[in-house]
Amino acid sequence: MNFLKKYEKEFAEYDKYDHDFIDDDKIWAQLNKWENPSRADVRQVLKKAEKCVRLEPEETAILLQNRDEGTIQEMYELAHQLKEEVYGDRIVFFAPLYISDECANDCKYCGFRRSNTLMHRKTLSMDEIEQEVRIMIEEGQKRTVLVYGESPATQVDFMCDTIKKVYSVKTEHGEIRRANINCAPLTVDELKKLKAVGIGTFQVFQETYHHQTYREMHPKDTIKGNYRWRLYCMDRAQQAKVDDNGIGVLFGLYDWRFEVMGLLYHTIHLEETFNGVGPHTISFPRINPATGTPFSMHPNYAVSDSDFKKLVAILRLSVPYTGMICTARESEKVRREVIPLGVSQIDAGTRIGVGAYAKSKSANRLPDQEQFSIGDSRSLDDVVGEICDMNFISSFCTACYRAGRTGEQFMKVAKSRFVHNFCIPNAIFTLKEYLLDYAPEETKAKGEEILKQHIEKFKGEPVYNRILENLKKIENGERDLRL
Repeated sequence: MNFLKKYEKEFAEYDKYDHDFIDDDKIWAQLNKWENPSRADVRQVLKKAEKCVRLEPEETAILLQNRDEGTIQEMYELAHQLKEEVYGDRIVFFAPLYISDECANDCKYCGFRRSNTLMHRKTLSMDEIEQEVRIMIEEGQKRTVLVYGESPATQVDFMCDTIKKVYSVKTEHGEIRRANINCAPLTVDELKKLKAVGIGTFQVFQETYHHQTYREMHPKDTIKGNYRWRLYCMDRAQQAKVDDNGIGVLFGLYDWRFEVMGLLYHTIHLEETFNGVGPHTISFPRINPATGTPFSMHPNYAVSDSDFKKLVAILRLSVPYTGMICTARESEKVRREVIPLGVSQIDAGTRIGVGAYAKSKSANRLPDQEQFSIGDSRSLDDVVGEICDMNFISSFCTACYRAGRTGEQFMKVAKSRFVHNFCIPNAIFTLKEYLLDYAPEETKAKGEEILKQHIEKFKGEPVYNRILENLKKIENGERDLRL
């Protein structure tokens, strides 16, 4: 309880208000109003979406309620087109690194919850973190997201030390160049500390935007029991100048259509409050079975594969400039189907237990004590090879973050030919590094063909010679070249 008391004054500030920017009744009124949209209604929304502008809630409600197979296919085609326009045909790779599964919360759906006696708690030491990072780097990873339970053992100073440790690990060929954070909501002062040590994207997922469901899932005597403390955490991040923010929902806790509307309203709130800067990324994991967690086996609002495919496309249409993350919770088959519909980031080579990279390497198996189960346990190289087969280019790029192109700066350039002039060349450089340093011959052959196709697209442009020069430098041993 002492840990909870630490934030009591902060909680009280949010409890003063009668309402927040999520109005449950209003959302349902909008969904019910458009229960049976016509083809003309849907196509009118798609005509606006073609302009690559954010949709309004009523427009998104029309897409959510659309059941016409013909116009649903049109939605899929336009979602793919918008993703290509804003992010190009590149897929950015990362891998999670679980630092601790100690947690003071008791969320009904989570394997980490404090009442789960089947979970053997552990927080990695600095030496163990270094061991995990070395294994990740040896597999070719350049980007990670650090994951922590909410616990007195993993407060902000510890997080800062872990970030420093991750960045300090170097091998012959590589290092982690961007460390994002997925952790509990923090105060402005705590977030300033994370900013000072070079945090990448700060992720906090609301889990569910539905007030009553949130209360049912998160007991009142826990830190996570305060809906608004969590809801407004990205406001505090922006105030702390942590301007790359990631929001998300755990689909399956409540009606998926309501949750998509919640994500949109959260985006609108941030854009209206912080000079057009909405979330840098949106994540949309579905609830999966977790160790010792009966609720996770039979979620109240399980999302079918067909509805999942639809919600991915609708998110891309509704918030076209935001990065979209599809995690390895999903199966290989599902990821193949949804990646073309707007996904810009995926994890691969994923191990989600604490100390899982070392365990899987030594025992050649996944740990059996996890926060949730994963659907795609393939190696990083397997997924890179498949992305080549899909005619996408794999990217390990971290250039924007390290060049200061974040927050408002990133949102401004995302609408231009930025992806063509910067993102694709940087993807070319990082894929070349991967092929030279880590890839077996089969992946090398696939990757070189993809590189050739993309390089050809720049012929006659000013950046073409720069691309060739940097590729030659990489072949000669230089690394970390970027525009």
